[in-house]
Amino acid sequence: MIVMDWLGGLLNLPDDFLSKGQGSGVIQGSASEAILVVLLAARDKFLTKMGKSTLEKLVVYTSDQTHSALQKACRIAGIFPENFRVLETDASTNYALSPGLLEEAVSRDVSSGLVPFFLCATVGTTSSTAVDPLATLGKIAKKHELWFHIDAAYAGSACICPEYRPYLDGVEEADSFNMNAHKWFLANIMCAWQDRNALIQSLSTNPEFLKNKASQANLVLDYKDWQIPLGRRFRSLKLWMVLRLYGVSNLQQYFRNHIELAKCFEGFVRGSHPSDISLVFFRLVTPNSDEDFRNQLNHGLLDAVNSTGKIFISHTVLSGKYVLRFAVGASLREERHVFEAWEVLQREASVILGMSREEKMHP
Repeated sequence: MIVMDWLGGLLNLPDDFLSKGQGSGVIQGSASEAILVVLLAARDKFLTKMGKSTLEKLVVYTSDQTHSALQKACRIAGIFPENFRVLETDASTNYALSPGLLEEAVSRDVSSGLVPFFLCATVGTTSSTAVDPLATLGKIAKKHELWFHIDAAYAGSACICPEYRPYLDGVEEADSFNMNAHKWFLANIMCAWQDRNALIQSLSTNPEFLKNKASQANLVLDYKDWQIPLGRRFRSLKLWMVLRLYGVSNLQQYFRNHIELAKCFEGFVRGSHPSDISLVFFRLVTPNSDEDFRNQLNHGLLDAVNSTGKIFISHTVLSGKYVLRFAVGASLREERHVFEAWEVLQREASVILGMSREEKMHP
C-alpha cells in the first residue's frame, strides 16, 4: 500500500485514488489483468443496480487505438460482441478519441434501449501513442453515468515528469486508472481505484477454509479480493527497489533521456510522425507510387531490417498506411545505438529502393 501511494504521489493522482481516501491501488500481473478486473467491477456494479438481465444491453466504448486487451476482457466478462463500440480515429486528432463521436454513439445507444456503462480512454496508445482528451471524455462519462477507466499503460510512466503530467489532466473524473510499469518504469503493473468497494464486491469470495480472525475483523487487506488469482507474488518489492535505487530525479532524467533519443532519430527522418513520447513513426516513400506499393515497400523494409539481427523495429497501420515504429525504451539505450539504427535503416532502404527500380525496368 505504501509503494502504491508513493507511486500515485509521483503521478500526482487525486487523493481519491490513494489509500487515505476511499480508493487505493493494487499491483496486478499485467495490464490485461488490470483492465479485466476493472471491467468486472464496473459490470457487477451496474448489474447490481439494474438487474442481471441487463447484461445483454451493456455497452462498452473505446477507440480503434485502444489495446486489444479490452476486447478480450469484454469476451471474458460476457459483454455481447455487438455491444463493443470501437470508435474510429484519424490524423486530424492525432488518433485520439473524438468526444463528439463518443457523444453521438452513446446517445444513439440510449435511444435504442441499450445501457452505456463503460468508457476506456488511453494515455499513450500502443499503436500510435495517442493521448485521449481525458477531461472532456470524463465529463461525457459523468453526464451519462459511465464507468470511466483510463489506461495509461505506456505513457503514464512519463507523467512523473512535470512537463508530461498534463497528459493526465482530467484523471480526477476517472473511476479507475492503470499504468504498466514494466513497459518503461523498470518494474511491474499498477491499477488504482477511486472506490475500491466496487472491486472487492465483484471479486470477493469467502470460503470457510480461508476465514480467520484478522480478516473477519478487517484488520488486514485480503488481496485475494483485488485480483483474479488467490495467491499473490511479492511484486511490490521490485517496484520499491526501483524507486529506492533511482529516486525521483533520476527516474525523471531516465524518461527525458529516452524522449531526447527519440527526437534525435526523428531529426534523421524527414516526414516522420512527431511524438512527445519515446516512439517515432515513419515510412519509406517513393514519388509517383500508389499506396499499395508504398505499403509493400515498408513491409519489405521491416523484414530486411529485422533480418539483420542488429535492430528490431515494429509496425502498425494508421489510416490504411503501413507505418514503421522506432521505439526507445530499453534501460541501456544510448545515443550511439540511435546512430547505428539509422545506418542500418539507410543501408537496407537503399537496397529495397534499388530492387524496386530494377523491377520497374524489368517487369
